[in-house]
Amino acid sequence: FKIYINICQYINMKKSSLKIFKALCNETRLKIVEFLLTGEKCVCEIVPFTKRKQSTVSIQLAKLESFGIVASRRRGKSVYYRIKNEKVKEILKIAKGDKK
Repeated sequence: FKIYINICQYINMKKSSLKIFKALCNETRLKIVEFLLTGEKCVCEIVPFTKRKQSTVSIQLAKLESFGIVASRRRGKSVYYRIKNEKVKEILKIAKGDKK
């Protein structure tokens, strides 16, 4: 029984990691996530950073949110995004070769 539980946990962990990698394989989404590593940002800050159209950025942010990587909050007419999944930070550190 214990082995079955461990296998199920491993499969769930792999699915979770796979979602993260799938989300980060898009250049625009990766750029957005790297920018959000510095803290919460408004869409109005993300658009110029990515050098993409606002509609493109909004679509990619929605995908990141559906993957559970970012979270959003509305303040007046502005929408702010932040990293929700801490695993993403760890994965990007490893990918960049940071040992901290």
